[in-house]
Amino acid sequence: MKANLPARRARAARALAPAAIAALLLAGTTACDSDTSSEGTDRGVHTLTPEPAESPSESASPRTQESFAASVSAESERVRQEAAKRLDEVEGRGNAVADVSVNGLPLTASEEVRSALVRVTNPTDEAAFFAVKVEFVDAEDKVLDTVVVGVEDAPPDRTVDVQANSRKAAGVKTFPRVAQAERG
Repeated sequence: MKANLPARRARAARALAPAAIAALLLAGTTACDSDTSSEGTDRGVHTLTPEPAESPSESASPRTQESFAASVSAESERVRQEAAKRLDEVEGRGNAVADVSVNGLPLTASEEVRSALVRVTNPTDEAAFFAVKVEFVDAEDKVLDTVVVGVEDAPPDRTVDVQANSRKAAGVKTFPRVAQAERG
């Protein structure tokens, strides 16, 4: 009787195999069943993309954030130097003092810079360069710092804002004022 035991087990396994396969298929389709009420593709379908022929290089891109900041800083410095050069040639307060206003910007105790908003209005019918010298003065009218800003290609009949920043006037209650302004 013991000799027939392996044969009986083999027959039982063959008989149960279709039932076991059917149960596995039913369990698999139930687990992967997608919601038929929604639109879209079956979530069980995955597309594999091939690896690129070459991996991206480890070198920095031609325009990194640091290089962009450096170029903006260099451009700002170029415009500031041009404005300072033009103001050196001006006698008196300049021809555009009436076209420029300045307001101090609110500051917090942790700021290391005192800032002023310089508003330039170009009353002409052509784009123009404006050079503005802003003085930061204290309550006793003592000049703590002088900052030169430039506005390149200010559009006609428009107002352009630029910021004047002073590290020397930081931490002191100051009042900005326009010392010189030249349109040219």
